[in-house]
Amino acid sequence: MIRVAIIGYGLAGRVFHGPLLGADPSYSVRGIVTANPERAAAAASRHPDARILSGPGQVLSGDFDLAVVAAPTPSHVELATLTVGAGLPTVVDKPLAVRAADAEALITLAERGGVPLTVFQNRRWDGDFLTVRRLVTEGLLGDVWRFESRFEWLSARPRPAWKIGTAGRDGGGVAYDLGAHLVDQAIQLFGPVKEVYGELDRHRENAVNDDDSFIALTHESGVRSHLGMSSLVAQRGFRFRVLGSASAYGKWGLDPQESQLASGMSPLDDGFGVEPARAHGILGRDGEGSPLPTERGAYRAFYARLAEALTGGGPVPVDPRDALAAIRVIEDLHG
Repeated sequence: MIRVAIIGYGLAGRVFHGPLLGADPSYSVRGIVTANPERAAAAASRHPDARILSGPGQVLSGDFDLAVVAAPTPSHVELATLTVGAGLPTVVDKPLAVRAADAEALITLAERGGVPLTVFQNRRWDGDFLTVRRLVTEGLLGDVWRFESRFEWLSARPRPAWKIGTAGRDGGGVAYDLGAHLVDQAIQLFGPVKEVYGELDRHRENAVNDDDSFIALTHESGVRSHLGMSSLVAQRGFRFRVLGSASAYGKWGLDPQESQLASGMSPLDDGFGVEPARAHGILGRDGEGSPLPTERGAYRAFYARLAEALTGGGPVPVDPRDALAAIRVIEDLHG
């Protein structure tokens, strides 16, 4: 049993890490760090075997086998340096860091100490992304020319104070929040990037970070990726449009796993990660396309693979050096 301490119990800790760890028999959530009384009460209710800890230093007590850094983005490196420096295997929520130099230093610290370090790039296990990956890998689209990918909505949910007050270059804004996923997915599909263009816009009154952004990548493979991210759209666009020499794939709507977790659905539920037929994408040319069932989403795979790595010595689910590429892209755009 891998004893886990979750540092932070906001959206990431409450909706993603807590439920996914709780659904995997390899883990036991034994500690949760939060100084917020309401979050502490919620954590104690959902994880009755966990001690509520007031500060991250208590994670170094020797009572834990894994630390999960689920705190706000600007604190990722500081917290992970604390846990990795103490020899504690660590998961860091995306993005690993705001600046590539800090990420490099953290990775070097982990490598020198032989401490497992990985990044929670959960969107690699979105069902629609797994579908796109299969289409590309199996050559069903021919030679891909352009990859278009969007995360966008008009959010009614209040934004956390740190997101409101943190400058874009310091980790606030949608480029780091959503772009960390989109850039990572594009690089996973089409490889290293040789050219980058970006538009980091802010439309909210008195905004200090970007809330409506666009990033264009030219990959060394020749594929162009156009990535849109926004929390201000009145009408959502497609989630994916992948254009190739032989065919195309278009998909609307977001992977259901986040909303399922937020609603309280267990990752062990038979319907978890399953998308309804009405949400399936279309494969083919205009007038000839047909619905393509979406692969089942697989967020549980992240912690399953991590358990294998921690107990059997295999690779971690996400190599932290992979995360560097997306950080460099977004950091460079912020100047």
